[in-house]
Amino acid sequence: MPHKVCLVGSGNWGSAIARIIGENTNKLPETFERDINMWVFEEQVNGRKLTEIINSEHENVKYLPGYKLPENIIAVPDLLEAVRDADILIFCVPHQFLGRMLVSIKEQGLKESAMAVSLIKGIDFDENGVVLVSDLIRKGLDVDCSVLMGANVANEVAAGDFCESTLGCADLRHGALLRELFNAPTFRVDVALDPHGVEMCGALKNVVALGAGFCDGLKYGGNTKAAIIRIGLSEMKKFCFKYFDGVKEDTFFESCGIADLITTCFGGRNRKCAEAFVTQKTTWEELEKTMLNGQMLQGTLTSKEVYGILKEHNATDQFPLFTAIYRIAFEGADPATVTQLEYPQ
Repeated sequence: MPHKVCLVGSGNWGSAIARIIGENTNKLPETFERDINMWVFEEQVNGRKLTEIINSEHENVKYLPGYKLPENIIAVPDLLEAVRDADILIFCVPHQFLGRMLVSIKEQGLKESAMAVSLIKGIDFDENGVVLVSDLIRKGLDVDCSVLMGANVANEVAAGDFCESTLGCADLRHGALLRELFNAPTFRVDVALDPHGVEMCGALKNVVALGAGFCDGLKYGGNTKAAIIRIGLSEMKKFCFKYFDGVKEDTFFESCGIADLITTCFGGRNRKCAEAFVTQKTTWEELEKTMLNGQMLQGTLTSKEVYGILKEHNATDQFPLFTAIYRIAFEGADPATVTQLEYPQ
């Protein structure tokens, strides 16, 4: 039986990935059902419902304007209707909204064979330490959850510019199936049996990108940004090895690692907003409103969470870049301190 796919989320990245998976389910009718339900948070755009616009004009005019969606992408405003009978659930929503969504989906019930994929770049923590979004999904729905992360700026993916992505999974059979769903001539997907490492890279690079943006706001040059990227990669690796067992060093050299870090530090929304934070001397909330159409910035959320973990474990001095970025973002520290780092000897 063909697998039914549901995409939970319809922001900039969710809409970009919808273009790829919509084309693939069209081409592979024996493997996937043609139509894909895409859950859309209902809102008004110029007096019309966003779902109506997407279903009639096949374009997400608010979050991915200028790019047509395949006609088999069906915008659905009701979450439970969207996920009903799904075999593959793709999550692409801000992770702070995920908890209550999982409760609702679990109460309705899923197929025993259902699986999930997280495209969400963020982490959380509780009294026991770091909590990954994929683990929240695994425990919340009692399903296997893979992750897809990489150097994937949404508008470039939508435009068909060639790029790579990393599919982190624990089950090779799921990896093979999901690769068929996501892989495309201009979107090459590699499978890595390291879901935790892949996911941590996707979350932590957004913090480093804030540092790169601060440098841009201060008009520093390429040497400085290269140093921030190198130090950032070093702290990403150290953080992963310190708080997770089984993370593989090779993962940092996949698209989800160094490649995603580089592209985010030069072209992503976290870098852009961090630059504006320095030059405009405004708030993150105002930048989200004016630059991101109200979407939430993941780098600042993750920076808070990472700093909370480091402070809880008395480890802030071991991660001077992560610590400096947090203090600039939330404690009013001078942005220039991002280059004035002290390392324990």
